[in-house]
Amino acid sequence: MTTSHTPFLRCAGWLAVLAAAVLSVPALGAPAQAAPGDPATASSFNLKSGPDLSGHVADLKAALPTQGVQDLLDQGNRVAKTGASCTTDPFGTGDNNTVLPPARKFCWDAGDSTTEEWIPQGITGASDAQADELWGSRKPLVTAWYDKAGDRGVRLSFLDPETAVPGNPEGRRYRHVLLVEPYYNTYGHISYKAINVHAGGIAWYKYHLYVTDTMNGLRVFDMRSLLDLNPDQDASVDDTTLDGLKSNVRDETRIGRQSNVYYGHTYRYVMPQVASYKFVSAQGNSSAGTCVATGAPKASYISIDRSDTAAPALIMGEYCDSDDAHPEKGRVGALPIDDGTGLLKAANGVVGATSAYYLPRDLTQGAARYAGTYYFNRSWLNHSGSLRRATVSGGRLVDYGGNITNAVGPEDLSFEHAQSVLPAGTGTQYLWSLTEHRADTADPGCTDAGSPCGRVVYAHRVSDVMGRP
Repeated sequence: MTTSHTPFLRCAGWLAVLAAAVLSVPALGAPAQAAPGDPATASSFNLKSGPDLSGHVADLKAALPTQGVQDLLDQGNRVAKTGASCTTDPFGTGDNNTVLPPARKFCWDAGDSTTEEWIPQGITGASDAQADELWGSRKPLVTAWYDKAGDRGVRLSFLDPETAVPGNPEGRRYRHVLLVEPYYNTYGHISYKAINVHAGGIAWYKYHLYVTDTMNGLRVFDMRSLLDLNPDQDASVDDTTLDGLKSNVRDETRIGRQSNVYYGHTYRYVMPQVASYKFVSAQGNSSAGTCVATGAPKASYISIDRSDTAAPALIMGEYCDSDDAHPEKGRVGALPIDDGTGLLKAANGVVGATSAYYLPRDLTQGAARYAGTYYFNRSWLNHSGSLRRATVSGGRLVDYGGNITNAVGPEDLSFEHAQSVLPAGTGTQYLWSLTEHRADTADPGCTDAGSPCGRVVYAHRVSDVMGRP
């Protein structure tokens, strides 16, 4: 969720807002409100399938060659940095000098670190996708960015955090992929267009990638449908496609099939949507930051819970910036996954949520759940963010321990479960996230020594998180 970079009094203002959020109570005579942590109506999260686009995607795959994730990683055209080479630091010491530093950190290249057009939001990885946490022989992370300045929609970044670039031990290859929606143009030809969603959360399970569509539900993509517009890797020459037409990766202004040429805003790879899920309940929210207490939630962020191998779940929650007139802090729910197909588990055409709770606190940007413990990322402008924990006790979702100060602008969460490491229990579990704010030296709110801005992908050891009081 993108927020303004307006300067504020940092520590005092943030603590004051927190105190007000915790201590505020409804005025006498005000309508009764659900208390933070109370059970919410689970059926509000129920989903039903949208239009089946598999036929559209089949026609696209007949026209354009496909590429595998491992080959995409091998041919990554950008290099992220880690170790001592990753100097971007959105953690600092924290507003209150108690920041939890990351155990792992990756910096984008110079262009992606500073771009004002693309804003990073969602994160997932092979640990979500597979029980063995590998995609072939690799363990990629995937992040989502939305186009704030233009009309290109959403792109993904596939990053291999484990494989060093030859000759560059602190370099890691990554590559962007543009998400698209297939359709038939006025001539009846298969084409595609950009997807205009915020992509605040993404989750990968088996072949399927789920992307949040805030007011509507989820969009679904298939990792087997990565379409390659430049298979000869020579951008200067248009390639001949499978259907005998051409593909062009030089024209930034065009997308889809135009005058018998396929375009992708210069991106080599496009991934078409194959399905969607829509909320069954009516949507009472608007595009504002505030939320309502009933009806369909906002689909602001998602993650995968693999802790119960017999009942994997997709966790979904909503971002809410509460105020006196709109005290709702948001909700979080769980939806069942069919492990056989990787799709959500439906009965009589409806995916029924298995649980839902009102969030203990507002301003939540990401949520993950594992073995009954919930983890929440919260952010507020360009102050230090916070990582919260909660568990279900007495039928309510209640805080577990205190606030953990973390990076400026923390977003979506993904839990690396380490269940594949043998002997069982010996692997390291990580809580992955990413930050959204670019380092802007012209913004005095971004240059605070205790909590500077900056874009990174990072992970905390779960043992470090749970070791905090």
